[in-house]
Amino acid sequence: MQSSVSQREPLLSLKGVAVARVSTVSFFLVSQLKEQVEYLRDLGMKVVLVSSSGPELEQFTFSETYRHEAIAIARNISPFRDLTALVRLFLLFRSERFAIVHSTTPKAGLLTILAGFLARVPVRLHTFTGQPWVTMRQPMRFAARLCDRIIGSISTRCYADSESQRRFLVDEGIVSCGKISVIGNGSLAGVDLRRFSPERYTPEARALLRSELGISANSTVLVFVGRITRDKGIRELVSAFRRIVELGDDVDLLLVGPTDAECGGIDTLDLSGLKSVPRLRSVGYCETPEKYLAIADLLCLPSYREGFGTSVIEAAAMGVPTLGTEIVGLVDAVEHGITGLLVPPQDEESLFNALLYLVKDPQRLKDMGEKARRRCHEKFDSARVSFMVAEEYARLLNGARGMRQ
Repeated sequence: MQSSVSQREPLLSLKGVAVARVSTVSFFLVSQLKEQVEYLRDLGMKVVLVSSSGPELEQFTFSETYRHEAIAIARNISPFRDLTALVRLFLLFRSERFAIVHSTTPKAGLLTILAGFLARVPVRLHTFTGQPWVTMRQPMRFAARLCDRIIGSISTRCYADSESQRRFLVDEGIVSCGKISVIGNGSLAGVDLRRFSPERYTPEARALLRSELGISANSTVLVFVGRITRDKGIRELVSAFRRIVELGDDVDLLLVGPTDAECGGIDTLDLSGLKSVPRLRSVGYCETPEKYLAIADLLCLPSYREGFGTSVIEAAAMGVPTLGTEIVGLVDAVEHGITGLLVPPQDEESLFNALLYLVKDPQRLKDMGEKARRRCHEKFDSARVSFMVAEEYARLLNGARGMRQ
């Protein structure tokens, strides 16, 4: 997208407007929203980020009109902590007189929309990025669905980060059809094509990283990027990978990301056996996952549930195709048979067969990667997504002002 003064003219009304971007954990703000909130700051908005504290916040450079407010928001149900967070959000919203509050992640969404409603914030927005209740059992499933319905009911507007997820939420009766939309072609914030660019990494740099990881020059490298948790299909992925290795194929697997516990949640997966799996390396949270994608041949994301799958388009920008699951969200992020392959969720046999097929066909991997990169550049440039989010802010704020007159 070309940047020009004429394109920014409709956004001049946002200068000086106070917006709060709220997430449950700081990891999400950094990994998903950093470039977008800095775009809003550069438009002249007063941007306040709200989340639980975390070391990732060191990546931000704050100022008087761009800061972080630490409010502990529990990822799991915790009545006292939830009530405390709600009160603190309400007091913050009322004292700062925000014109817009915009939340992502489920618990932050419920508390933000409730606090914004009570504080009479004119524009209250929430972006759905996947529904945890899809894999829950009763009565937790009922309670989580109810929370999402409350968000849909008292928000000014909702967004889904993929078209399939928008349809799912409407079909499930969570949000009315006229109150939810998808910005652009989907994704939460797009992908920074300057940062996620294979040209940044020379052949020598890639060879050095492989050497440091103990990966041979000819090995096919599989990479997972995200939270290391059960719902991401880690158990099936590790098991299928182990079978590939046992067949004698020259292949390695990198797990890049924090555990659920490191993100403020509760581990639902026993990770004690990972060290015993040959040719598997878990590198933990990394501020620069793109360096691992630079040596990858395939991204593996066998999730049970997903909003859109940001790691898919980040990998695509690096020329890496994806092996994912045929679920809401990923069916929009991956073009099956073109930019990657999709298999049924929680189906280890199908995952194994697809992995084996791709590992045996490096040319297919390369072709899919090239097509994935072209599609990413055409549809998911973060600069374009950030501009459209700002346009939404200006449109909704002008509408709210008109209603008060």
